[in-house]
Amino acid sequence: MYQKKIPIELNCGLDLAKEVLSGKWKFHLLYFISEGIKRPSELQRKIPGATRRVLNVQLNELEGYGLVTKKVHAELPLKVEYSLTGFGNSVIPVITALGKWGDDHQDRLRQLIAKSNRWVKM
Repeated sequence: MYQKKIPIELNCGLDLAKEVLSGKWKFHLLYFISEGIKRPSELQRKIPGATRRVLNVQLNELEGYGLVTKKVHAELPLKVEYSLTGFGNSVIPVITALGKWGDDHQDRLRQLIAKSNRWVKM
C-alpha cells in the first residue's frame, strides 16, 4: 500500500476535513449518494470524467472514513449499493454551501482560473 512521504498534519479541523474529503471526485460522490442509494454504474454515469478505478478508490476511502456504507447483495451478478451514513449526511450541508458559493461566483471564478491556468477551457 502507498505511504505518503510527507507526514500528514492533523493540527486543526481544516487539516482533518481536508484529509478526509480531499480527492477530485469525493464531493461529487457524496452529493450524488446523498440523493439516494447509488450503484457504482450510476455514479459512473453521473461523473463521466472519472475512471471506474478512481471512483472505486475514492469510494473505498469514503467507506473507510465512515462516510458511506457499501452493501453487497449476494446474487449473480453481484449487486453493490452505496449509501451515506449519519456521519456522511453531516457533511452534505457543507458541500451544498460550497456548491452554491461556486454557482454564485462562477463567472469570476472561471476568469481567475483561466488567468492562472491558461490551458483551461472556458
